[in-house]
Amino acid sequence: MEIVSQIGAGFTNGLAYIGSLASLGGRALYYGIVGPFQGKPPRIGSAASAAMEVGVRALPILSLITFFIGLILALQSANELAKLGALNLVAKAVALSMTRELGPLITAIVVIGRSGSAFAAEIGTMKVTEEIDALETMAISPIHFLVTPKFLAMIVMLPCLTIWANTMGILGGALFGVTQADFTFGRYVQASIESLYLRDITSGLIKSVMFGATITAVGCLEGLSTGAGAEQVGRSTTRAVVMSILLVVVVDLVFTGVFFFVDNP
Repeated sequence: MEIVSQIGAGFTNGLAYIGSLASLGGRALYYGIVGPFQGKPPRIGSAASAAMEVGVRALPILSLITFFIGLILALQSANELAKLGALNLVAKAVALSMTRELGPLITAIVVIGRSGSAFAAEIGTMKVTEEIDALETMAISPIHFLVTPKFLAMIVMLPCLTIWANTMGILGGALFGVTQADFTFGRYVQASIESLYLRDITSGLIKSVMFGATITAVGCLEGLSTGAGAEQVGRSTTRAVVMSILLVVVVDLVFTGVFFFVDNP
C-alpha cells in the first residue's frame, strides 16, 4: 500500500507541476499578446538582450555539435546502406534525421545547458536577494517584468537555431558524402533538398517552438520557487536542467506521435 501511495503522490505532484508550468506560460503569453492593448507592452529591450544570449551567442557551440552529429549520422548510416548497395541514400538519411528529430532536440539540449539554467539562476538569485519581493511591492508583476521577455526571445530564437542546426548537420554529412561516397558538394546538397518535404521541416520547427516554451517555463518556475539561501539557487538550477530535459523529451514524444498518426491515418 505504501508503494501505491508513493506512486499516487508522485503522479499528483507531477500533474501539479505541469499545471504550474501551464499557468506560468499562460500568464506570460497573456502579457505578451494582450498586455500591449492594455498599456503594458513587453520589455522589447530585455527580450532583444535575451534573444542575443539565447540565439547569437549559442551559434558557435551549436554549429560545432550539429556539424559533428551530421558527420556521425552519415558514417553510421553509410555503414549499413553500403551493405545494401544504397550508399547514395546517405544524404536523405542525414537530412531527414536532422530536420525531423535531431536538429530540434540537440538545439533544445544545448539551449537548456546555456540559457535554461541561466534563467533559473538569475531569477533564483533575485528571489534570494528579495528583488522579486521589491518588484511586487512596486506593483510590478514579476511575470511581466522578467518572464515574458524570456518567453518571447526563446520562442523566436529556437526555430531560428533549429534551422541553423539542420543546415550544419547536413553540411557535416556532406563532408562524408564528398570525401567517401563520390558525391560532389552540389549534388549532395541537391539530394538533401530533394529528399525533404515541407512537413519534415515544419514538424521540426513546431517542436522547437514547444521546446522553447517548455525550457523557459521550467527555468523561470524553478527560479521563482527558489528557497532561502545561496545553496537553493544551485538546487533550482540543477532541477531546472533535469526537468527541462525530461519534459523536452516528453514533448518530443507527444508531437512525434501526433505527426506519425497525422501522416499515417
